[in-house]
Parts: sequence; C-alpha cells; structure tokens
Amino acid sequence: MAGELVPEVSGVIAALLAGATVATLALAAMARLAAFQRKYRARIGPAAARRALPGAPAPLQLFRRTVVALLAVASRRVVAQKMLDKLAAALRRAGHPAELSPEETIALMELSGGLFLVLGVCLSVWLDLTLLAVPAATLLGAAYPLIWLRDRIRWRHQAMVRALPYNLDLLTLSVEAGLDFAAALGKVVDKGRKGPLCDELSITLKELKLGKTRDEALRNLSARVELQSLTGFVQALVHADRMGTPLGKILRILSTQMRVERTQRAEKLANEAPVKLLLPLIGCIFPTIFLMLFGPIAYQVFFGGNF
Repeated sequence: MAGELVPEVSGVIAALLAGATVATLALAAMARLAAFQRKYRARIGPAAARRALPGAPAPLQLFRRTVVALLAVASRRVVAQKMLDKLAAALRRAGHPAELSPEETIALMELSGGLFLVLGVCLSVWLDLTLLAVPAATLLGAAYPLIWLRDRIRWRHQAMVRALPYNLDLLTLSVEAGLDFAAALGKVVDKGRKGPLCDELSITLKELKLGKTRDEALRNLSARVELQSLTGFVQALVHADRMGTPLGKILRILSTQMRVERTQRAEKLANEAPVKLLLPLIGCIFPTIFLMLFGPIAYQVFFGGNF
C-alpha cells in the first residue's frame, strides 16, 4: 500500500513545485516589468507615462503601457538624439496622433518590422519566394509607421489649406466688427470649421490668454504647423503689428489673397485632371475598345470563321 502511494505523492509534489516555479517566474516578470515602467516614467515624466490611446480598448492600452513602453525605454538608449528630434518635429506637424512620443514611434517601427519579418518568412516558405523577400518585408514593416506619419502630415496640411480662407474671412469680419484679435480668434474657434486648423488656433488662443504676446503666440503657431500659407499669414500679422498697420486692413488684404490663391489652386487641379486621365485611358480603356472593335476582324482573318 505504501509503495503505491509513493508515486502519487511524488506526482502531487512535482505538480506543486511546477506551479510554484511558474508563479515565481510570473512574479519575477511582473517585478521586472514594473521596474521598466518606473524607469520609463522617470525618463519621460509621469504625465507622459500615463498617456494611453484615447478611446482604445483596454487590451490596446495595456499593450501600450507594457510592450511598447518597454521597447521605448530600450530604444532611447540606442537611437541617436538627432533622429528622436526629427521624429518629435514630425509628430508635432502631425498633431501628436494618439499622444505618441518619439520613443514609442521607434518601438512601433520595431514591432511592425518584426511582424512583417514573420509574415515575409511565412510567404517565402509558402510561395517559394527568394530569400530577399524577407529583408524587403522587414524594411517595409519598419518603414510603415513613418509612411503613416507622412500621410497624416499631408492630410493635416491639406485640411488646413482648405479651411484657412474661410476662417480668415471670419477673422476679418470679427476684427472689422470691433473685436480685438484675441476675441476675434475666439469667434473663429467657436464658429469656424472644425478641424486641425481650428485645433491649432485654439492652442494659440490659450497662449494669448496665458499672457503671451501676439508675436510669440503666432510664431509658435507657425513653428508647430510648418505650413507655407499659414507661415505667410503669420509673418504678415507680425509685420503689421510691428509697423502699427491697422489689423483689419491687413486681414482684408490677406483674405482677398487667400481667395485668389484658392481659385488658382482649383484651376490648377482642373488642368491637371486630363493629364492624369491619360494613363488609365491608354492602359485600360483603349485596349478594351480595340479588342471589341478589331477582335472579330482578327478572328475572321486568322481563323476564317464567324465570331
């Protein structure tokens, strides 16, 4: 009887030891992760460390606070500061999507590269592709966050260019109605077209309310956006402020100029449309038409039958 109980007791003890080992490893991993999170908060600040994807599901927030934060801390040690500064400038022009930091962007590049690496290996084995497909897929995956960031900047700039003439007209009317610049800017933020430009103008309005001069607030606006048309608008206002020129007159001139530029831009796009249609016409539509017209004739000539 005792001999039969020994294997059972040994199995229970082994199971308990295995469970204790797994629990110890899990606690050690959690402690290590907590240490990395403390280092991450110390490096980028408590406020930035608490940021998460707005409105995102809890698993994505947990993934960002753990895996992405861990890679961000590790990347900060090896990535050059110059590259981080360039990413910070690009994120600023993109409007800080999801409150991403440069280190988190590098971490997303690493994760995307690793994901595309696995995908490239699977496709190479499945489709019998060359081994060059694996590094090509890895580079594509690593570059994907940068491509997304570039497209985000372009979309934001296009939205600002489209909204600028309307908001400038509203600002001109408000100033000519007797409001000062801060009050007129508040009207534009409340009544203007909602979008990236309205968000940037609201930041400028907050800076004016906090005590910054009009010159400083406008220059900060130009530095954040880095858009040529908006930079020209800011420079004209700063110059008028220094020279003592009436603000309403300058805004009226700028508003007229913006409308003319909008009309010219629309005419340019309309003139480019026929040129852009040539390739689809030549490559897709014309071959189909030729096939429909000359296909039966060619069939009769070469095969001597009716189509």
